[in-house]
Order: sequence, then C-alpha cells, then structure tokens
Amino acid sequence: MKDKTKGQVEAQISEAIIKFEKEYMGRGPTEIKTYIIKDMILVRLQGVFTPAEEHLAKSIEGAELIKKTRMQLLESSKSLLENLISDIITCRVRSLHTDISTKTGERIIVFILERNLEDKFTKIGNII
Repeated sequence: MKDKTKGQVEAQISEAIIKFEKEYMGRGPTEIKTYIIKDMILVRLQGVFTPAEEHLAKSIEGAELIKKTRMQLLESSKSLLENLISDIITCRVRSLHTDISTKTGERIIVFILERNLEDKFTKIGNII
C-alpha cells in the first residue's frame, strides 16, 4: 500500500472484490465502487445476480432464498475476504457486514477496521 493514493487503494480493493465474487460466488458485479471512510471500507456492488436469481427474486419465497443462500456463501468465506482486504490495506479488519437487495440486485459490504485508514492518506498528502 506504500506510495498509493486513496483512489488507487479503493480501486485495488474493488478489483479484489470482483475477483472474489467471480471465483467464490460464481459471478462478478456489473459495477462496483469502493469508498474508504475513516475506519470503514464501504463497497457497493451492482448487478450481482445471475439470470436465474433475477427470475427467482420475483417471488417472496425466491427472494428470501437468495438472501439466505448469498449470506451463507459469504459467511463461509468471510475470513478469506477479510484477509484479502487486510493484505491490501495492511490493517486488520475488525468486522464485516453485508446485505443484498433482491429488488435492485445490489450488495453492500462494509468492513470495519482496527484504525482510521483515511487519516493516513490525509497526513501525507493523500499518499499512503
């Protein structure tokens, strides 16, 4: 992470999440945006559903099934994802929170960090 701007680190996190989504969830998002905000990293993924999930999400039962399945898949690989992010930012991830919208096909992932990462960018001219 040395000598990288905040934007470069955010882009690197986005790339890592895309790779994770493709390898472990079966499909990557159509769009992704990452924000470092103090001691948090917020990742917004759009277009994460497979065509079958889009069809399934049209019913209440299907939407609930998608949410449960996606949550279980992420939970089973949570430590892998946390380590992936920790390696990029050289900071321990304290917790991970996520949700998925069955109406919009968007997922958010929030990483809570052990320290304020944004301060590091500000202190040395937006380069870490």
